[in-house]
Amino acid sequence: MTHPSTIDPGSDFYPALHRALAALLAGERDPIANTANMAALIYQEMERVSWVGFYFKRASELVLGPFQGPPACIRIPFGEGVCGLAAQSGQSLRVGRVQDFPGHIACDARAQSELVIPIRWAGEVVGVLDLDSHIAERFLEADQIGLASCVRLLECAVDWRLVSS
Repeated sequence: MTHPSTIDPGSDFYPALHRALAALLAGERDPIANTANMAALIYQEMERVSWVGFYFKRASELVLGPFQGPPACIRIPFGEGVCGLAAQSGQSLRVGRVQDFPGHIACDARAQSELVIPIRWAGEVVGVLDLDSHIAERFLEADQIGLASCVRLLECAVDWRLVSS
């Protein structure tokens, strides 16, 4: 399974990724195990991504969870950076050029674009899926939609009481 440069509406990438993720999550409810496998799967299968991982809500900040890629920021306050703003607003954020994003937090100075999708449980944001790329404008609307579908699958597969606070 490889990610094409431009996803066309008939592409099978995200349906195939969704199926692979469903197989990994089947029968497992642990949030660390499932988010670790999901980060690894996305990092392995998507081209031109430099970091894939999770941040979990702890009081008024996000704390680093399982990820693939270089070392990352450990704590991000709600409302700060792309991750903190997505967590606070509950809305996915796709940033084509992070240097143009006010308040961007540069965990990796080489990052050029970012996609963040909130994770919800019991009506509350409990974390985010975060992807970075060294390529500007890397993430398309199709990526946002396809990965949001994967996050919805994860939301149902995990016992979030083990990470929520």
